[in-house]
Amino acid sequence: MDKLSIAGLVVAILAIYLGFSIEGGAISTLFEFPAFIIVFGGTVGAVMLQSSHEQFFHAIKLLKWVFTPPKFDIDRGIEDIVDWAQKARESGYLVLENIAFDIDDHFVNKGLNFLADGVETEQLITNIELDLELYREHSLRSANIYESMGGYSPTIGILGAVLGLIQAMSNLSNPDMLGQGIATAFVATIYGVGFANLIYIPVANKLRTIIHQQTMYREMMAQGLIAISQGENPHAIENRLSAFRLNE
Repeated sequence: MDKLSIAGLVVAILAIYLGFSIEGGAISTLFEFPAFIIVFGGTVGAVMLQSSHEQFFHAIKLLKWVFTPPKFDIDRGIEDIVDWAQKARESGYLVLENIAFDIDDHFVNKGLNFLADGVETEQLITNIELDLELYREHSLRSANIYESMGGYSPTIGILGAVLGLIQAMSNLSNPDMLGQGIATAFVATIYGVGFANLIYIPVANKLRTIIHQQTMYREMMAQGLIAISQGENPHAIENRLSAFRLNE
């Protein structure tokens, strides 16, 4: 659980609530369901229109990373690579096929099977780098969906404000409906700007940071697998990969 993300969201909401309350505002006035429908529904609809089915639902799956990010243990990864290199030197590359059965990471699993199958080093490098780049681009496109939401949300908030004012102007003779229209207009603007700057854009940036960490970890594992393919000494491999500790 990422406590910093939770704390950040709580601090942001609490700061707005306290500031509004100190000024004498009633928090209940910030809850307008029609405004929420316009802003949130319009934003989601816009990103659905621009995204593919696969990309949109992949972005939803990545959302859990904001609060429960995957762990990338550099030290454990280096230990594994050194252990695999030692076993490959002692028993041959075929032993790596059994090790691959217990590896959940598809990227590493595939690399170990390439080694076990006796794939040439150049072909191994090509396949690993291609997998790494394609996965990185796919994940970044999913993260960018939230950045797009951050771009659409304020504009749709303005749209909601205009719709609210239209509703208010059409009910000048009815004070109750007039007040409702004006409330929807202002709250829609708050929702548009607030969702963008407190949720969508921070989520996009958080996901990009996690994807960068994952890419660095997989790059380290790729370098280790390539070194095993080249028959390098396990100690030399450990020294090479130790540089990745500086990027943690």
